[in-house]
Amino acid sequence: MTEERGPDYYARKRKMLEAEEKGESDEEEYVPYVSVKDRKRAVLQKHGNCLGMLMKQEMERPESSGNESDGEVNSELDDNRIAGVGRSLLDQHSELKKKEEESKETALEKQLKEEEKILESVAEKTALMGVAELAKGIEYTEPIKTGWRAPRYIQERSEEKHAKIREKHCIQTQGEDLPPICQTFQECKFPRSVIHALKKKDILKPSPIQMQGLPTVLSGRDLIGVAYTGSGKTMVFILPIIMFCLEQEKRLPFIANEGPYGMIIVPSRELARQIYEVLQYYCRSLDRDGHGRLRTSLCIGGVNVKEQMDVIRKGVHIVVCTPGRILDILNKKMMNMDMCRYVVFDEADRMIDMGFEEDVRTIFSFFKGQRQTLLFSATMPKKIQNFALSALVKPITVNVGRAGAASTNVKQIVEFVKPEARIVHILDCLQRTAPPVLIFAEKKRDVDAIHEYLLLKGVEAVATHGDKDQEDRSWAVDQFKSGKKDVLVATDVASKGLDFPGIQHVINFDMPEDIENYVHRIGRTGRSGAKGVSTTFVNQSCDETILLDLKHLLMEAKQFVPDFLRVLESDLTQFEDHGGQYFVLCIFLSYHESASTVGLLVSRLLLYVTVEAGCSYCGGLGHRIADCPKLEATTSKEARQIGRRDYLASGGADW
Repeated sequence: MTEERGPDYYARKRKMLEAEEKGESDEEEYVPYVSVKDRKRAVLQKHGNCLGMLMKQEMERPESSGNESDGEVNSELDDNRIAGVGRSLLDQHSELKKKEEESKETALEKQLKEEEKILESVAEKTALMGVAELAKGIEYTEPIKTGWRAPRYIQERSEEKHAKIREKHCIQTQGEDLPPICQTFQECKFPRSVIHALKKKDILKPSPIQMQGLPTVLSGRDLIGVAYTGSGKTMVFILPIIMFCLEQEKRLPFIANEGPYGMIIVPSRELARQIYEVLQYYCRSLDRDGHGRLRTSLCIGGVNVKEQMDVIRKGVHIVVCTPGRILDILNKKMMNMDMCRYVVFDEADRMIDMGFEEDVRTIFSFFKGQRQTLLFSATMPKKIQNFALSALVKPITVNVGRAGAASTNVKQIVEFVKPEARIVHILDCLQRTAPPVLIFAEKKRDVDAIHEYLLLKGVEAVATHGDKDQEDRSWAVDQFKSGKKDVLVATDVASKGLDFPGIQHVINFDMPEDIENYVHRIGRTGRSGAKGVSTTFVNQSCDETILLDLKHLLMEAKQFVPDFLRVLESDLTQFEDHGGQYFVLCIFLSYHESASTVGLLVSRLLLYVTVEAGCSYCGGLGHRIADCPKLEATTSKEARQIGRRDYLASGGADW
């Protein structure tokens, strides 16, 4: 007869099934009841990256009740997990999910790994050393020793005080055995004639890059100097090289065909001529005071080589050159580098970064001994710094401000102007400030068109670019510097390192192809503490990536951002959004979760915080290396083996 299934039937059936599954369940340890609170917490951990859900659940969570306190329950659960006894399915599931979360890569982590691979693939594997040094395995481990020492009271100054001085002047340094900082030219032990020559140029005290850079170079250390345009980087390498050459001349005078002792390599003829004139100014000051005569030579393309060789044959102390011309002279054995112990690369990133990289590498092969190497620029991305480190011995990096940042002394104006209206709009822009004014254009034909238009309108203007004869280029720059002409129209050959006195206004006829050129262009004004204005024309043909870089550069310099730039959004917002979510999440969970869970989130928060904003290849702030237009252009250039910009400024072998 079938048993009637009353209310007690299912209860007895359930007990029988549980007894069969557990076996001798009475002899096993008791597994405590998992409260509703702990079960909700496990669910929240599963969706921990959703901050809104987490906070909502926390506010709506009911208070747990029971005979045991929450702390006692958690303690028992932890003890049971450690012992491996009485683990419920929920506990096992929670542990598996935790392990999965720990091993799981976030989208940002994957992106960072991909960017590291891209940067590694484009980084140079060959050291920036001579062929003979590489073949013989010669490696220099100690810097060159010099006789210069800082005054005793500076040497006895505590490191904490030096650090406070660097912090006051926003000087960031990296390297071993950092030389002390000098706040006056007298502390650098320069002769009176040099200090008087500086005063005539209204240079009364060192700039931040000079405070740390001059003692570093005088101590014989290799240096990477990065500072904003117009900060006085030129004096950091000119004054020490004069002192070193003067010391060599005093010990044993140079005879015919000896030298050079120091070499300064720059990317453009105009910059080489400017540095040469500065060198001559201080050398003449020393000669007038009876310290001795130092011979300097200018080796650039477009000038008769016989005039340059006349100085070299007499015995030359310092050579200022462009890569193409000096390489020709060395290849034809018209000069040797046996005595050269001091080499400077001004605007180093522009030469090493694919422009004259092979020429620079070949020049290093002519050195016969260890040399002190200095690299300077206003824009020096990490990729260039890491590459340059292969040529330096225990280098010191001196950075004033962010590498690639625009000067805050320049008021930046960005206007949306249609391509066909740009030339006419230039006349309106010229009314904003008094002359002199610089106008930059990317293409040579645009330079010629602007120059012709301004002449027709009665504007006193001159022009220069790589296709013009060296005589015409020099004449145009001299006319503009002397104040005889009000406007200079040029390509980017005039944007690297040139110092034009009193520039009031810089007009960018077009947006450059990378943000580094933009920084160099507007850096021709607002120099040495003066104020300046820059006006940039943009239109729909401009690449969005470059406009994003421009937007972030304006925001960094606290400049007005026009609406057509403000609406542009980049993928970099994910770093800020995720970082903020994780920060709030870590604070919230620190009151409720175990140390392991919070530790995992804190490590990810640090990843978001420490990630370097912008592109690690070119230093642009509006994109990442995966979308870098400069890297794409460089790759295309390597494939085509043709030039992309007006790099003929270096001269080369045009005798």
